[in-house]
Amino acid sequence: MADVFQVETRTEVGSAATRRLRMTGMVPAVLYGHGEANKHLAIPEAQVRSVLRHHGKMVELSGDCKETALVSDVHWDPFGIDVLHLDLIRVNLKELVEVTVPINLHGESIGVREGGMLLENFHEVEIRCPAGQIPESISLNVTELGLGANMTAGDLELGEGIELITPADTVVCHVEEPRTSSADDDGAAQEVEPEVIAKGGEKTEE
Repeated sequence: MADVFQVETRTEVGSAATRRLRMTGMVPAVLYGHGEANKHLAIPEAQVRSVLRHHGKMVELSGDCKETALVSDVHWDPFGIDVLHLDLIRVNLKELVEVTVPINLHGESIGVREGGMLLENFHEVEIRCPAGQIPESISLNVTELGLGANMTAGDLELGEGIELITPADTVVCHVEEPRTSSADDDGAAQEVEPEVIAKGGEKTEE
């Protein structure tokens, strides 16, 4: 189910107007696409943050404009805190769209249980699917991932009607093997400065 934006039509545009608008708790946006005229809109900031918090893509516009739209681009301030502007594209729920969605790793890998560290190489993936079927995330089960092994975009659990755009051989995550120190070096160091090594050992355990 698509999220809802209660929108108002903007009659003033330009940097000064958008600054004044944001001071009132509204986010400026533009709606375009399908060969129709662009519409300048204002959306309550709380609604925008709610959609972005759970990575929503599809929205139903209500109020001054009644359309179905895709959140195409989000413009943030330099610190990545405040949303400055939204780009929205008109869509119908059956047309194919290309979007980027986050990857959700689940399961405890064999390699982690053996002392390795699971590292993510990519946090999101690009897909093509009907606008009405955009998932909030794409899952990847890492349970069978062993030490020194990796999983690629081709291993992602794609739902029906979802096509992968990101190259299938793109490494999404891997398990790095634990680093081990030389027993001989440790022994030699202990003979020279046993107190220093004892302190180092405590730090290593932390």
